Amino acid sequence: MSATTPTTPTTSKPLGGLGRKRAGSLAWHIGSLLVLAVVLYPVVWVIGASFKPSKEIINSLQLFPAHPVLENFKGLADGIADISIWTFFQNSLIYAGGAVVGILISCSLTAYAFAKIRFAGRNLLFSLMIGTLLLPYHVLLIPQYVMFQKLELVNTYVPLLLGKYLATEAFFVFLMVQFMRNLPRELDEAARIDGCGHLRIYWSIVLPLCRPALITSAIFTFINAWNDFMGPLIYLNEPGKYTVSLGMMMFRDSDGVAANYGGLIAMSLVALLPVLLFFLAFQRYLIDGMATSGLKG
Repeated sequence: MSATTPTTPTTSKPLGGLGRKRAGSLAWHIGSLLVLAVVLYPVVWVIGASFKPSKEIINSLQLFPAHPVLENFKGLADGIADISIWTFFQNSLIYAGGAVVGILISCSLTAYAFAKIRFAGRNLLFSLMIGTLLLPYHVLLIPQYVMFQKLELVNTYVPLLLGKYLATEAFFVFLMVQFMRNLPRELDEAARIDGCGHLRIYWSIVLPLCRPALITSAIFTFINAWNDFMGPLIYLNEPGKYTVSLGMMMFRDSDGVAANYGGLIAMSLVALLPVLLFFLAFQRYLIDGMATSGLKG
């Protein structure tokens, strides 16, 4: 008799489940690419239109021209109505930079008071501050304008920047408060034992540890101030003080229609560069700040 070796039964993987998994993954990737195409289409259109003559921007359906031209960018060097475009960029930089400094100083001080100092009415004041997020901007528009007009501050940057230095941005105060509440209290107690006051604790301990939240607030503040249109439109009257967003309006003719589409789109593309560079320089802190601040009390 010949010995027979036992055979091990082989198990086959369910092909149906594997096929459904691959089909689901393929559908997910296709859907993501479609959403990405919809999101990026305006940006791609602006890039392509900036290299087209003004007459082809509206009439042509092609994203990129067959014969790119640089006249739109060369025309920016000549300025708009005898005003250099660098004046608009300088004004926007002053506005955005001043807003960032004001937000970081005032909101961090206010957040430290709410997070680290116990005083009467703290919870009530914090709730009232959060409630201001529900207040529409347009409700305060006319009273604020009347007040600044009586103070003769219209056509200056004071109405645009004053609120930044008074911690009126409740969202950034809330963001920093949540971050500071998650810091170990042992650090504060050790600093008090060493004789540190609130100002020294705030400057030497809390601020260095809150760098992700500070940079997150700086990024959002810079982007919001750089793209702000309503505020400069209301308070700035002289073209020499216009920001980039207002400078683009000067491409219109007397009928309110853009007379130079090529220059307008080229300036729009150039105006994106500072925001993009600022975001790329600090975007790694943005994710860290949003992840670590959380919503824990």
